[in-house]
Amino acid sequence: MTAPERYSYLGPEGTFTWEALRQVPAASDGEWVSVSNVSEALDDVVSGASTYAMIAVENSVEGGVSATQDALAELPDLRIVGEYLVPVRFAVVAPTGVSLSDVTVLAAHPVAYAQCRKWLEQNIPHHSHSSSLSNVRAAEDALSDPDIHAALAPKGISERLDVEVLADDIGDNPTAETRFVLVRRGGAVPERTGADKTSIIAELPDDAPGRLLEMLEQFATRGVNMSLLESRPIGDAMGRYRFVIDLDGHVHDERVADALMGLRRFSPKVIFLGSYPRANGHVPEVSPRYTDDAFIEAREWIRDVAEGGSSQA
Repeated sequence: MTAPERYSYLGPEGTFTWEALRQVPAASDGEWVSVSNVSEALDDVVSGASTYAMIAVENSVEGGVSATQDALAELPDLRIVGEYLVPVRFAVVAPTGVSLSDVTVLAAHPVAYAQCRKWLEQNIPHHSHSSSLSNVRAAEDALSDPDIHAALAPKGISERLDVEVLADDIGDNPTAETRFVLVRRGGAVPERTGADKTSIIAELPDDAPGRLLEMLEQFATRGVNMSLLESRPIGDAMGRYRFVIDLDGHVHDERVADALMGLRRFSPKVIFLGSYPRANGHVPEVSPRYTDDAFIEAREWIRDVAEGGSSQA
């Protein structure tokens, strides 16, 4: 009997990462492994302890998750195979008997705290923040630590833990959502769907003027749109950065493949993280100049010219 596939995720049960993993149909038959941070989840994949890891990569309010971006740049042979979006709303919860006016120390995951800072400052103006490893762990911390009076936790947490809801459905942005990706080690990319995204990490060859423009032109001249461009320090010297990039399209799209080949000639280091279906199903508009047929016709024309055929296009 084949052992079930293992999925590592930032736990415990009830976190937003857990909610993202629930969107993966195949995961319902797998074994779910709760871990404490992104690095641990990805280490499980690299070591073979788990087949997949579900990790947060971007929030619509806070931007890219730096710990995830750095881990993807530094760990070997990781491949993104799926993308999932989770709406982000929170509740302030506390042990029985605590009221909102009693709260002076609030447990929260740092990203969650940043997403609710305005509401918290207006409604609990004299509180201090105690950092927790996850949103569910924050509620557990409030129950176990007498110095913590309340917690910022996912909606519905009272169904899992013996806490009272002091405020529900809060957050500074009602449309906030977090983007998660499912990661495995190596393997073929998922088939293209027409509504795909490609993720890469690239470094500039040096700090000469215009290098960033040269990198961006690899995509602009092929009609490839970027949906994410963020810089992260490489760490070997001040002023050295790598760029985390999401592209509209699949590596099997002619325009994307050609752009990546141009980038590979330009950059000393390009990490291909994967091509995978977009969570929102968005199909990009592609100019007739950049369709697969346009690239194929151009290659056939140059081959015909090289073989002595007509030079007329």
